[in-house]
Parts: sequence; C-alpha cells; structure tokens
Amino acid sequence: MSDAGGLRVGAAPRRILLVDADAFFVAVARQVDPEGAGRAPLLIVGGRPGSRGVVCSASYECRAYGVRSAMPIARALQLCPEALCVPVPRQACGERSRAIRAVLARFLPVVQAASIDEWYGDLAGTEALYAHAPLAEVARRIRAAVLEETGLSVSIGGGSSRLVAKMAVERAKPRGAAAGDGVHCVPPGEEGAFLAGFRLSEIPGVGPALAGRLQAMGLVTVAEAQHSAPGTLERRLGARAGGWLARRIWGEDDTPVVAGGPSRQVSRETTFARNLADREALERELLALAVQASADLRQGGREARTVTVKVRDHRFRTRSAQRTLRTPVASERAVMRVARVLFRQLHPLGAPPLRLVGVALSQLDGGSDGGTDGGASAPRQLGLFPEAERVASATDAATEGDTPRDRALSAAVDRIRTRFGRTAIVPAPLLAPRDAAGPRVEE
Repeated sequence: MSDAGGLRVGAAPRRILLVDADAFFVAVARQVDPEGAGRAPLLIVGGRPGSRGVVCSASYECRAYGVRSAMPIARALQLCPEALCVPVPRQACGERSRAIRAVLARFLPVVQAASIDEWYGDLAGTEALYAHAPLAEVARRIRAAVLEETGLSVSIGGGSSRLVAKMAVERAKPRGAAAGDGVHCVPPGEEGAFLAGFRLSEIPGVGPALAGRLQAMGLVTVAEAQHSAPGTLERRLGARAGGWLARRIWGEDDTPVVAGGPSRQVSRETTFARNLADREALERELLALAVQASADLRQGGREARTVTVKVRDHRFRTRSAQRTLRTPVASERAVMRVARVLFRQLHPLGAPPLRLVGVALSQLDGGSDGGTDGGASAPRQLGLFPEAERVASATDAATEGDTPRDRALSAAVDRIRTRFGRTAIVPAPLLAPRDAAGPRVEE
C-alpha cells in the first residue's frame, strides 16, 4: 500500500542514488589528449571528419548547436563546422569507468552499473554510518570524492526509488536553461510533486506509442495524469499498462538495486567510408571485429553463449541474425565460425553493398566484475537423455564451440598481446591490405 507520494506505508523510504558521469566520453577524450581535445570547447567524440560514423557524445557547447548522440558525424559538422572530431578512446573509457565505480564502492554498500557511465547505489542501512545526514549531503560527498580521485565530474540524483533517482539526475546535470549544481535529491513524500513537472513521455518506459495514446486521451504532462479520475489509466490503457503508469506517476518503483550489473553484451561494429560489396573484404572486416570482440570478452574473464551479426546496407536498412550455442565460447576462432555462417545468411552472394558490419556477444557467463549472474554460469536445464546430450554437446563443440586447441591458442595470444600490444599478433587474413573500404569508424 502506498500514499500519494509513492512511499510504502509502515516501511522506511529507500535511499537510492543514480550517479551519471557528465559528458563521459568527451571528458575522457580530453583527459587522454589534453593538448588537442582538451583545448577544444567544441568537441565531438565518435569518429574523424569525413567518416560515416555517428556521434557518440558531444560537448555541451556543441549541443547548443543541435548536435546530438547517434547523429551522423557529417550532419553534426554541418551544424557545428568548427568542432573537433575524435574517435572514442575505448580503452581509456573502460579504465575511467572502473575507477569511478571503485570510488562509489567505498561509499555505497550496493553498486549496480546501468551502463559504462551510470551507476545505481542503495544506501539502505547506512543512516547511522553517515550520522543521519540528508541524502543530498551524502551525495555531495560522493561527488567530491569522484572528482578528486578521477578528475571526472558526475551528477547525482536521489530519492526513494530508482525511477525518482533517474528523473532527479536530469535536474542535477549542469546543462540547459535549468542547469543544476550536480546533485538533486527528492525528499520522502515529495515524489508526486517532483514528477508533476515532467512530461509523461519523459518517464522511462513510456515510448512513442504509449505517449501517443496518452496524448489522444488529453494527457501530456505527469500532472495531468495525476489529476485524472481514479482508475482512468487502467480503464483506457488496460489493467497492466494502466496500473504500471498509475504507480509510476507517483514515483512508485520497487525495482531493486542489485550488486554488479556490467554490460549485458560485448560488441564491435565498423562503418565503412565507402559502401563495400566485395565478399572477401567484408569477411576480413568481420574477422577483425570478431577478434576485437572476443579479446574484450576474455579481458573481462567472460564467455558468451549468443553470437549476433548486424549489417546495414547502402539504403540504411539494418538486419541482424543471431545464434545461441549449447556451450559458451570466448575464442576468436569459435566466434568467427558462427559469425561467418550468420553473415552469409544475411548477405548472400550478389546482395547490395554494405555500409556497416557488427558483431555482438551476449548471454555472458563468468567474470569477476559482478555480473547479473553473480559470476556463476547460467543454469542449465537437465535433460531426460544424458547420454544423447553428451553426444550432441560433443558434436556442437566440434563445429561451433571452443575446442581445447582454441582455448590454448587464445591464452597464448592474450599473453603476447598483453606484453606487446593488441596488434602484435593477428590472424593471417588481416595482414592483407584493408584499404578497400577506406577509413573506418570502429564503434
């Protein structure tokens, strides 16, 4: 049971924080290249000028010109021609992300990564530890520690639920006409009044279709929905969707903060400078992506059960295909064996030229960074015919899984790359010239 503010009657309100790194990719790019990117107020991260990549992030100064994430770099430069464009400093971003999380772990008993630059924290049970200080005061201490130890600025939103913390961090960020000071926490009991200042379309989970239905009902803002007759949302939207939204507009969200939460997949993709049709060249690019993605996977101590290949043709049509394996894989040889089959299904001989190819590895097992499975392998359903299962498993391993030779080879390759760099040893096909596609943007 809840009151109008979204608090559980008879229970102490939760103390949830969302920590969001400010313009994370831009900030890291400036740290990595202080004399170049560090001196450019107009900065776009995502690719070089002339590439066909997309904007990963842009400085607040660039955003004032209308530059946004996922915008083609060419379009971004039309809006802001004086901007400096740089590739994503992928390795440095991973290192800085882990550094921020390490600071948070000292303050928060539970930390869950929502993305590479967002983390939820639960301060439940720490009231006495912080001398019963207000949530905003604790958040400011955390923010100051992150800045001092990493040189990176974060914004922090807080409240009694993940939803309220997510909405509050938007008020904390130092940008726009209503720029915040880095921290915004909603006191218990004020969730409904706080959310009344938002549009319904801004609530996470309210997509364009639902927002359109709500607008047809005359409901655009959260305040309008809050003042609608009781039961209106359930009657008009159905018990499930209407009941869900009726709770959200008052800040009710029981989603827990779970320790861990790294990325659910490892992916690499490449946008070509020119459309590419040559099968041999395309499969060479596919191999390069499989090598990179599997190396990222092993670096985190993970294995993947699902391999996905994505292609985008010259008409911007995007298609993908995936295969879930009986046993998890981590070697580039095993990943490539599956990726090649999927790629040939998506792009048979004679198919139109492609502008993008991508490889993603998901359903991750293992790892020491606190995955959603706690580092343990995913549970397997027991079969009725174990002997037949063993035969099938052996057959799969021989055709699409990691073989003992694959694992031994990967371990040896990783040792060499750790000592001499990632390009110290590569598959022989990658030694052939790759300039047929022109400059690439690896994402």
